[in-house]
Amino acid sequence: MKRLMILSAALWALVMCMGPQATMAATSDAIAPVICAPAIILECGADGTCTRTTHQMANVPPFVKVNLKSNVISTMDDSRTSPIMHVDRLKDQVVLTGAESARAWTVVISETTGQMAATASGDDHTFVLFGACTPSPAGAGGTGK
Repeated sequence: MKRLMILSAALWALVMCMGPQATMAATSDAIAPVICAPAIILECGADGTCTRTTHQMANVPPFVKVNLKSNVISTMDDSRTSPIMHVDRLKDQVVLTGAESARAWTVVISETTGQMAATASGDDHTFVLFGACTPSPAGAGGTGK
């Protein structure tokens, strides 16, 4: 259970990172909502070993939406949400950070490609996620709450 909670936090971190990047890469409006999808998820233990895992095993949704205007990431149906606590822009990257449920996370998104990398760390596990974001199509639930 603890492992699943940490992985879920990692996914949220990744989503947060992807959101700003994809928005800026695809449009000139940094506030527009985006849909993000982690493609690769790794779980790393305190001993330094990492294992690739799946969305199902990690209890992570395959798609999430990021809304920078309201500083929140959420599942497509808004049943799970997480606040974005800090946003930085560095050169052609957007960096999102936050903490929730005794875990810290960081997400980095390329403004030029929309590619994303994220980490979420607890006391004995770290999750590393890689994926991409794209602007939310109209009617896809990208307005956020």
